[in-house]
Amino acid sequence: MIKINEIFYSIQGESSFAGYPTTFVRTTACNLRCTYCDTKYSYYEGSLMSEEEILKQIKNNQSKYVCITGGEPLLQKPVFDLIKKLCDFNYLVSVETSGSIFCQSVDQRAKLVIDVKTPDSGAANSFNFKNLDLPHKDIEFKFVICSEKDFEWSENFIRQYDFLQNFSIFYSPSHQIIDAKWLAERILQKKSTARLHLQLHKYIWSADTRGV
Repeated sequence: MIKINEIFYSIQGESSFAGYPTTFVRTTACNLRCTYCDTKYSYYEGSLMSEEEILKQIKNNQSKYVCITGGEPLLQKPVFDLIKKLCDFNYLVSVETSGSIFCQSVDQRAKLVIDVKTPDSGAANSFNFKNLDLPHKDIEFKFVICSEKDFEWSENFIRQYDFLQNFSIFYSPSHQIIDAKWLAERILQKKSTARLHLQLHKYIWSADTRGV
């Protein structure tokens, strides 16, 4: 059984899968409390569901893309088996995680989208550095930028750990905190090799009270 906050069908707003119709499986619980979190309702709200019930809902949406998100999905061990089953059924699976938990047990066929927490997130020391040596072939790292300090910290981080040789790097402006144009200009001024990455869903459904 897995405690699920919600399962819904929408447009993927993040990662290199952005723009694709996707079934989102949002689990309950998170070990972090980021300042900019837009899904605080996932900290506690949810209901226990069997793997069969979850797979049935996913199948009903008829989408080949599935995103496992949270909260922090890797807190619940049965999630690892769910990811494997989805890969076995040839879904294109992305797993959104904070990187605070070692991701070795995530099926290597899934795309790992790891959100490295910047200083202004309030959780900058949460990253598990074992995640830099994973055998997975498809890993993307996202940095949510809230300030100039966050930008400089992120630039130093990816240089220090040689991210650019091995991973795709995305910088996202914290929604309604940092202007996307400002971040674009900083990327150009600093000759950064990170990709500017807007949260597409925030612009499509900007009036929604619950984030994707």
